[in-house]
Amino acid sequence: MEHNDLINALIDLVKESGKSILKIYNSNDMGISYKDDKSPLTLADKASNKIICSKLKELTPDIPILSEEGKNIPYEERKKWTTFWLIDPIDGTKEFINKNGEFSVNIALINHYQPILGIVYAPVLNTIWYGSASHGSFKIENNRKPKKINVSKYNDNEIIKVVSSRSHSNNSKLEKFLIDYPKHELVFMGSSIKICLVADGTAHMYPRLGPTMEWDTGAAHAVVKFSGGKITDFEDDNELSYNKENLLNPSFLVKESS
Repeated sequence: MEHNDLINALIDLVKESGKSILKIYNSNDMGISYKDDKSPLTLADKASNKIICSKLKELTPDIPILSEEGKNIPYEERKKWTTFWLIDPIDGTKEFINKNGEFSVNIALINHYQPILGIVYAPVLNTIWYGSASHGSFKIENNRKPKKINVSKYNDNEIIKVVSSRSHSNNSKLEKFLIDYPKHELVFMGSSIKICLVADGTAHMYPRLGPTMEWDTGAAHAVVKFSGGKITDFEDDNELSYNKENLLNPSFLVKESS
């Protein structure tokens, strides 16, 4: 399937997933339970995961799927994959539970450890960001036509806009990082949307100085990568890679490619 056809199918898929999520979001029972790591899980996570996995198996039956909700696939099996789908049916479950609208549906296509296509959908905000190696990155707001997006370059004379999550805004590591940017403005957002705000030029950079998993970043990584940005390891400046034995991401920085 060509990337353009695949993108159109994925847009329809995340919208379908979003409808199931919003139905539960607007109900009186989210069916909240807790995983072994104490992170929350809702009926919406399960419904979204079922819809996405089922449709991807129809679209691309030969491509395996790695999902947050089906992550216990042995590395001995995964390491044989050259191409696979990486999905997070709801990134920002806490935002979902708190009903602030800042959660997202994430689907990425990974090839040889790097994202080649990704789509991020924020159902409450009615906004889609997507990017591919062959077409670049785009943003769809309120069902309008896709708009090409690019990262925003900055210089030392302007205020740099730095994305942060509300729950991590008092992080001492973040405060230390911001010392190098005395003229800064914090832009608060939840989930993988933070990465997309760098991709579409709303903000200049996003330092993530806490734990995330591969499915938290894969889709948005594609969006920012093909809009002229990058996500690199905070320590060694290497681009994030996927399908590692340990699926935990290092601390990272999202910014323009220079």
